[in-house]
Amino acid sequence: MARPTNRLTARTVETLKKPGKHADGQGLYLIIDQALARRWGFIFRSGGRSRFMGLGKAADVTLAEARDLAHEARRAVQAGRDPIEDRKAAREAKKIEQDRAITFGVFADELLKTLAPGFRSDKHRSQWQLTLTRYAAPLRSKTLDSITTEDVLKLLTPMWSTKPQTATRVRGRIERVLDAAKAKKLRSGDNPAAWRGNLKELLPKAKKLSRGHHPAMAYDKIDENGNYVAEIVAVSEFVGMLRDLGTVPALMLEFLILTVGRCGEVLGAIWDEIDLNAKVWTVPAARMKAGKLHRVPLSDRALAILEEASKLRGPRTGDYVFPGERRGRPLSPSMPNNIIRSLGVTGATAHGFRSTFRDWCGNETATPREIAEAALAHATGDQTERAYRRGDALEKRRELMAAWATYVDSDATDSNVVPMARAAP
Repeated sequence: MARPTNRLTARTVETLKKPGKHADGQGLYLIIDQALARRWGFIFRSGGRSRFMGLGKAADVTLAEARDLAHEARRAVQAGRDPIEDRKAAREAKKIEQDRAITFGVFADELLKTLAPGFRSDKHRSQWQLTLTRYAAPLRSKTLDSITTEDVLKLLTPMWSTKPQTATRVRGRIERVLDAAKAKKLRSGDNPAAWRGNLKELLPKAKKLSRGHHPAMAYDKIDENGNYVAEIVAVSEFVGMLRDLGTVPALMLEFLILTVGRCGEVLGAIWDEIDLNAKVWTVPAARMKAGKLHRVPLSDRALAILEEASKLRGPRTGDYVFPGERRGRPLSPSMPNNIIRSLGVTGATAHGFRSTFRDWCGNETATPREIAEAALAHATGDQTERAYRRGDALEKRRELMAAWATYVDSDATDSNVVPMARAAP
């Protein structure tokens, strides 16, 4: 005799108050707990043991719907499958399908948030963001698993010969995003932005990447033929011109020349980085291009500039050593080069003073290469050599920077600090 089915009614399901399992037939049960909460369950045997499969809350699943779900589960059992495992597989397949629908743009933006703490500076983060929004724009609407080598080639080819450095960075960052997507199982297969064995074989050999040397001022008035040329503006003469200006920007630029710092490092200098007693300016790793803390020995002239700058400290200027016109903000990034142009000097940039210093070191002093490079915060030697070189040769660099300050001061029109005016040149 067959067991009765469809024992329950919609009314019974709604009004039954007795806790326990109430059979509807063929393995379908209404389960009521002590709090009178109701849910559906399907009980079956698989692998020689009894299994329970939840079918949802009675408030969400009607009796008719529960019977349909139980019917599908019975069919799986009759076919020799476990309906619980079938449901897990279906959910995983749905998740994979949803994940595969994630676009490059959405995933890249989320990845950028994850990577952000590892960036050296806000500028580095902005560079990544620019790459993944502007340069990789054609990929942003594509799903991660649909991006092909042809897509990446189409994006890179127009800039590969004209902007090789930019193109190389774009390719590397796209590769990073797609590698991360594969690690999260959001795509499969080879990385279409990979270089070796892939794009390397399809793109022309890129021009050798240049460091983009900045035009530099001469350290003396001798031309390339060894002749004295009065019209050449040498660095010491230029410093004299800066002192005649007597402005905050002019003193900032002289400080940059004396410390051979990068523009961003000098413009962003704050008083907490300055130790006047130790005569050291410590630039934190987060503000250094190489991401490594850098100590700068301060010459007497640099200290004199800082002493004058300290007279401007106040609520309006904030913590910046060389404050700008806007309250609590530094000078504009364009200011160093604006000063040079305003003085009528051509063929020179603020960053180029680092090259000026390096040429002077190499040609006019017996300074060991590693000391000169350390003054510029450049790493020298291979990885092993750097690992054994624990110190930063601060005192040796102090002697070098004092000699540089003396040289720079040799033709300056005034060896004293001029009180700083607020007006920009």
